[in-house]
Amino acid sequence: MSATTNERAILRQCTQLLQGLAPEDWNARSEANTAHNRNEPSADGQLWITTPDGDTASFLVEVKQVLNRRDIGVVARRLGTVTDDTPAQGLVMARYISPPLQELLRELNLSYIDTTGNVMVTARRPALVLRDRGAAQDPFRGPGRPRATLKGEPAARLVRTLVRENGPWSARELVAQAGVSTGATYRVLELLQEEELVTRTADKRFEVTDWPQLLRRWSRDYSFVDNTQTYQFIDPRGVPSLLKKLAKEQNPSFRYAVTGSVAAAEWAPYAPARAAFIYTENLDEAARKWRLHPVDPDTAEAANVILGEPEYSVVFDNTSQARDGYTIAAIEQVAVDLLSGPGRNPAEGEELIEWMQAHESAWRR
Repeated sequence: MSATTNERAILRQCTQLLQGLAPEDWNARSEANTAHNRNEPSADGQLWITTPDGDTASFLVEVKQVLNRRDIGVVARRLGTVTDDTPAQGLVMARYISPPLQELLRELNLSYIDTTGNVMVTARRPALVLRDRGAAQDPFRGPGRPRATLKGEPAARLVRTLVRENGPWSARELVAQAGVSTGATYRVLELLQEEELVTRTADKRFEVTDWPQLLRRWSRDYSFVDNTQTYQFIDPRGVPSLLKKLAKEQNPSFRYAVTGSVAAAEWAPYAPARAAFIYTENLDEAARKWRLHPVDPDTAEAANVILGEPEYSVVFDNTSQARDGYTIAAIEQVAVDLLSGPGRNPAEGEELIEWMQAHESAWRR
């Protein structure tokens, strides 16, 4: 099947998906452009969504069989050019659009649809928001190719190194700095290059293209809860009392690191923390020493302390002292814990990333 046929098939299938999501009696139809004038910019197709009253939202469509990060800028510029003199809006269609690319398209105010059902289509007039979730992983990857993942200790060590340390790097330098095997280093770097979060320089060194996006990507595979043995406790006097106890300990008999909202307040205060999330290598000793009471599952009493014994010790690397004297996790670790956390935590994670971008010289080496 030719590339043109494939793109037309994507256009038809995505239009059918939209029709299924649209309100009853609304109509979605599309049309492929049969030819492009080489001297004038033109989209791959057009799409119209029409209400029962006859109001129509118009879109100019770019269709990609495979959408990569490097395509986003080109697609955005092209759609911006062809929509400048029309009321039509930009829409991207592809076989599959990964979560990081979906986020980029949203930031650029571009609607999108893929054939797996990932949909975000908005219109100003008529007012319209169509949204749905499809595949989280590319179902069109060839047989035998491993599923993309940043799970596990090697990925954690490499991502933290790439975020915290300025590159570019040789593979040998990364192996030495992160303390990860050569094989694992190349596997993670291959994944990050596929997602265009890491690129190769002219002298074949590795460089991070977008460390905030790298943190967001890592948060899809890593979280405080999923990577620790987690237990809930109550400090009857509240989180401030607990932090005072931690600060008084000059030489603790075990390692710990406060993370989450409490730690983030050192850099980007958001709101008073309702609970303290703490990594500890000895959960029983920590609970005893800090005089914490286990949460009774039969009561409605909410925990205000969550202790987690981590699966690997990288969470204790590059810790620092808070202004009040207790130990906090490294800023990149705190950021990913917030991004993958519950409730308002992801919003706090984005606030922290904004601070990190504005004060990069204060934490990135």
